[in-house]
Amino acid sequence: MELNPDVLYRNSHRLVSQVSLDFKREVYDRINWKPRIIGIKGPKGVGKSTLLKQHIREAFPDDSKVLYASLDHIWFNGNSLDDLVEYHYIHGGTHLFLDEVHKYKNWQWGIKNIYDNYPSLNVVFTGSSMLQIDEGNADLSRRATMNIVNGMSFREYLAFEGILSWDKVSLDDILSRHVEIATEITNKVHVLDYFDDYLHQGYYPFYKEDPEGFDERLAEVCKQVIEQDIPAVTEVEYATVQKLKKLLYIIAAQVPFIPKMEDIYTQLEVNREQGLKLLDLLERAALIGQLKTNVKAVKKISSPDKLFLDNPNLMYALSSAPEIGTIRETFFYNQLSRVCKVNYPDRGDFLVDDRYLFEVGGPKKSFNQIKDVENSFLAIDGVEFGRGNKIPLWLFGFLY
Repeated sequence: MELNPDVLYRNSHRLVSQVSLDFKREVYDRINWKPRIIGIKGPKGVGKSTLLKQHIREAFPDDSKVLYASLDHIWFNGNSLDDLVEYHYIHGGTHLFLDEVHKYKNWQWGIKNIYDNYPSLNVVFTGSSMLQIDEGNADLSRRATMNIVNGMSFREYLAFEGILSWDKVSLDDILSRHVEIATEITNKVHVLDYFDDYLHQGYYPFYKEDPEGFDERLAEVCKQVIEQDIPAVTEVEYATVQKLKKLLYIIAAQVPFIPKMEDIYTQLEVNREQGLKLLDLLERAALIGQLKTNVKAVKKISSPDKLFLDNPNLMYALSSAPEIGTIRETFFYNQLSRVCKVNYPDRGDFLVDDRYLFEVGGPKKSFNQIKDVENSFLAIDGVEFGRGNKIPLWLFGFLY
């Protein structure tokens, strides 16, 4: 079935003209939009498509030479990316914005051919967090400038809601100046009034479209990632897809926990190597987090010492009754792992950057487990500001 490419141009104009510029993710301003080939990857639902459309609307008042197209559009069932590129080029096109590239077979070769054969054409593409541009014969690593988009931090959520605009805070500043910083912030807004809302549904910007139906939609997103995105990026059989869904359910029902891997392998009817590969796929798809010791972390694939869902929103969407302690640890791991190296320690909950030891808990949490350990800290939930080495948990949401 062949379709006139005009449908793509009409669709592009409509989508770009309707996108809002009221709020832009902070990563928008960090992206260098000048290179000829730009890649943007990240979890499904964090706003990658919106970034493209916002940039087109803002940077190209006349969009006659620009095209936004999602590569899972039906047009590509009867036509190739090469067809579109040639058509766009001979009709004066200068910029292509290609969304969901992982849905298109051999997309790497398509992007490479554009780079090699159309030197005056600029391309920005988005794809799954699983994209590996340094794998395969096309080797885009020398050609494409890659950018990573994560879900919204607590700080970004407050800005998205119009509650508070604040610069990101470094880990060193949090550790040394947390009382001063927390006081400045809480003098402007009672952050605890919004922290629980963020944990429920603030990581993925699309929650605003339907807050009441967000959990159901997020669960559906997880299903789509496993059934569509993972098979699009790496070759997996139908049976593997079913095992991935079962594994995610097992993790959601128990996180965070120190896994008995042999029990998991038995439940999934897989061997050790197969089981670890399943965990790796879920982590690359940004559905889970694997906390490992330093020794295990240096290995390409190794068994985790502790398992988490990727972020607290997933806990509420996939778990029937998430436990508050689990939510706290998941939030801390999610926010810190985006900007720091986080490992499983001999004592305490988290070892950060091989230097700082953290325990996470509620207002009554004590130093008993990590007393007398140098550079040890408590991340405390339910308090607006801390004291000494006791730091409010919410403040770690200002790291990015």
